[in-house]
Amino acid sequence: MNINRQIKITSLVSIALLLGSLTGCSSIFDKHIEYEYVLPDSYPVLKAIGYAPLSAQPGTNKAQKMLMALKVSKLEAYRELTEQVYGQNISSSMTVKGAIAKNDGLQSQVNGVIRGAKVVKSYTAGDTYVTELELDMKRVHDLYITQAKPRKIKRVTYY
Repeated sequence: MNINRQIKITSLVSIALLLGSLTGCSSIFDKHIEYEYVLPDSYPVLKAIGYAPLSAQPGTNKAQKMLMALKVSKLEAYRELTEQVYGQNISSSMTVKGAIAKNDGLQSQVNGVIRGAKVVKSYTAGDTYVTELELDMKRVHDLYITQAKPRKIKRVTYY
Protein backbone atom coordinates (compact mmCIF):
# COMPACT_ATOMS: atom_id res chain seq x y z
CA MET A 1 0.00 0.00 0.00
CA ASN A 2 2.82 2.43 0.86
CA ILE A 3 4.65 1.64 -2.39
CA ASN A 4 1.52 2.48 -4.47
CA ARG A 5 1.07 5.68 -2.51
CA GLN A 6 4.72 6.67 -3.04
CA ILE A 7 4.41 5.96 -6.76
CA LYS A 8 1.26 8.13 -6.99
CA ILE A 9 2.94 10.98 -5.10
CA THR A 10 6.06 10.69 -7.25
CA SER A 11 3.93 10.67 -10.41
CA LEU A 12 1.99 13.75 -9.31
CA VAL A 13 5.21 15.62 -8.47
CA SER A 14 6.71 14.65 -11.82
CA ILE A 15 3.62 15.85 -13.70
CA ALA A 16 3.63 19.13 -11.76
CA LEU A 17 7.32 19.71 -12.55
CA LEU A 18 6.79 18.85 -16.22
CA LEU A 19 3.84 21.28 -16.51
CA GLY A 20 5.79 23.99 -14.70
CA SER A 21 8.76 23.61 -17.03
CA LEU A 22 6.55 23.67 -20.13
CA THR A 23 4.73 26.85 -19.10
CA GLY A 24 8.04 28.41 -18.17
CA CYS A 25 9.30 27.90 -21.74
CA SER A 26 6.81 30.39 -23.15
CA SER A 27 8.67 33.23 -21.45
CA ILE A 28 11.88 32.24 -23.28
CA PHE A 29 10.42 33.30 -26.64
CA ASP A 30 10.22 36.98 -27.51
CA LYS A 31 7.07 38.07 -29.21
CA HIS A 32 5.99 41.07 -31.20
CA ILE A 33 2.33 42.08 -31.28
CA GLU A 34 0.98 44.21 -34.13
CA TYR A 35 -2.23 46.14 -33.52
CA GLU A 36 -4.63 47.68 -35.96
CA TYR A 37 -6.94 50.48 -35.03
CA VAL A 38 -10.65 49.85 -35.34
CA LEU A 39 -12.77 52.49 -37.05
CA PRO A 40 -16.58 52.41 -37.20
CA ASP A 41 -18.29 52.02 -40.56
CA SER A 42 -20.49 55.09 -40.10
CA TYR A 43 -21.06 57.94 -37.67
CA PRO A 44 -24.62 59.04 -36.85
CA VAL A 45 -25.55 62.65 -36.15
CA LEU A 46 -27.89 63.06 -33.17
CA LYS A 47 -30.18 66.08 -32.90
CA ALA A 48 -32.03 67.48 -29.92
CA ILE A 49 -34.29 70.46 -29.27
CA GLY A 50 -34.83 72.18 -25.93
CA TYR A 51 -37.71 74.52 -25.10
CA ALA A 52 -38.24 77.08 -22.32
CA PRO A 53 -41.19 79.44 -21.80
CA LEU A 54 -40.01 83.07 -21.70
CA SER A 55 -42.74 84.52 -19.47
CA ALA A 56 -42.32 81.82 -16.80
CA GLN A 57 -38.61 82.61 -16.23
CA PRO A 58 -37.45 84.51 -13.15
CA GLY A 59 -36.16 88.03 -13.79
CA THR A 60 -37.08 91.67 -13.38
CA ASN A 61 -37.00 92.56 -17.07
CA LYS A 62 -37.38 90.98 -20.50
CA ALA A 63 -33.59 90.69 -21.08
CA GLN A 64 -33.07 88.70 -17.87
CA LYS A 65 -35.98 86.40 -18.71
CA MET A 66 -34.54 85.90 -22.20
CA LEU A 67 -31.11 84.91 -20.79
CA MET A 68 -32.69 82.46 -18.35
CA ALA A 69 -34.84 80.94 -21.08
CA LEU A 70 -31.75 80.57 -23.29
CA LYS A 71 -29.93 78.66 -20.50
CA VAL A 72 -32.93 76.48 -19.70
CA SER A 73 -33.62 75.59 -23.34
CA LYS A 74 -29.95 74.70 -23.85
CA LEU A 75 -29.96 72.48 -20.75
CA GLU A 76 -33.16 70.79 -21.95
CA ALA A 77 -31.55 70.09 -25.33
CA TYR A 78 -28.47 68.62 -23.60
CA ARG A 79 -30.76 66.46 -21.45
CA GLU A 80 -32.43 65.16 -24.58
CA LEU A 81 -29.04 64.35 -26.16
CA THR A 82 -27.99 62.56 -22.97
CA GLU A 83 -31.17 60.46 -23.12
CA GLN A 84 -30.35 59.48 -26.70
CA VAL A 85 -26.76 58.52 -25.87
CA TYR A 86 -27.14 56.89 -22.44
CA GLY A 87 -30.83 56.08 -22.12
CA GLN A 88 -33.12 56.87 -19.25
CA ASN A 89 -33.40 55.23 -15.84
CA ILE A 90 -37.09 54.86 -14.98
CA SER A 91 -38.32 54.02 -11.48
CA SER A 92 -41.94 53.25 -10.71
CA SER A 93 -43.80 52.58 -7.49
CA MET A 94 -47.39 51.88 -6.54
CA THR A 95 -49.14 51.32 -3.24
CA VAL A 96 -52.27 49.18 -3.27
CA LYS A 97 -54.65 48.87 -0.34
CA GLY A 98 -57.81 46.80 -0.52
CA ALA A 99 -57.37 46.27 -4.28
CA ILE A 100 -57.39 50.05 -4.81
CA ALA A 101 -54.37 52.01 -5.99
CA LYS A 102 -53.46 54.56 -3.31
CA ASN A 103 -50.14 55.90 -4.53
CA ASP A 104 -48.71 55.74 -8.01
CA GLY A 105 -45.32 57.28 -8.76
CA LEU A 106 -43.00 57.48 -11.74
CA GLN A 107 -39.51 58.92 -11.65
CA SER A 108 -37.01 59.45 -14.45
CA GLN A 109 -33.28 60.08 -14.24
CA VAL A 110 -30.61 60.71 -16.87
CA ASN A 111 -26.85 60.72 -16.21
CA GLY A 112 -24.01 61.13 -18.66
CA VAL A 113 -21.37 63.36 -20.17
CA ILE A 114 -21.88 64.94 -23.57
CA ARG A 115 -18.77 66.19 -25.35
CA GLY A 116 -18.62 67.72 -28.80
CA ALA A 117 -22.20 68.95 -29.17
CA LYS A 118 -22.76 72.23 -30.95
CA VAL A 119 -25.60 74.70 -30.94
CA VAL A 120 -27.17 74.75 -34.40
CA LYS A 121 -29.81 77.44 -33.71
CA SER A 122 -31.21 79.48 -30.83
CA TYR A 123 -34.38 81.49 -31.43
CA THR A 124 -37.72 82.55 -30.03
CA ALA A 125 -41.01 81.12 -31.21
CA GLY A 126 -43.82 83.11 -29.63
CA ASP A 127 -43.38 82.94 -25.85
CA THR A 128 -40.91 80.03 -26.10
CA TYR A 129 -37.14 80.06 -26.43
CA VAL A 130 -35.81 77.19 -28.57
CA THR A 131 -32.28 75.75 -28.76
CA GLU A 132 -31.32 73.13 -31.35
CA LEU A 133 -28.24 71.00 -30.68
CA GLU A 134 -26.38 68.56 -32.86
CA LEU A 135 -23.97 65.83 -31.82
CA ASP A 136 -21.87 64.46 -34.66
CA MET A 137 -20.56 61.08 -33.48
CA LYS A 138 -17.56 61.46 -35.82
CA ARG A 139 -16.50 64.46 -33.73
CA VAL A 140 -17.14 62.49 -30.52
CA HIS A 141 -15.03 59.65 -31.91
CA ASP A 142 -12.21 62.07 -32.79
CA LEU A 143 -12.32 63.55 -29.27
CA TYR A 144 -12.32 60.07 -27.73
CA ILE A 145 -9.55 58.74 -29.95
CA THR A 146 -7.12 61.36 -28.60
CA GLN A 147 -7.54 59.82 -25.13
CA ALA A 148 -7.84 56.09 -25.82
CA LYS A 149 -7.29 54.34 -29.10
CA PRO A 150 -9.43 51.22 -29.47
CA ARG A 151 -7.43 48.52 -31.14
CA LYS A 152 -7.39 44.84 -31.85
CA ILE A 153 -4.53 42.40 -32.31
CA LYS A 154 -3.56 42.16 -35.96
CA ARG A 155 -0.69 39.66 -35.72
CA VAL A 156 1.57 38.04 -33.12
CA THR A 157 5.07 37.00 -34.17
CA TYR A 158 7.28 34.78 -31.99
CA TYR A 159 11.06 34.89 -32.34
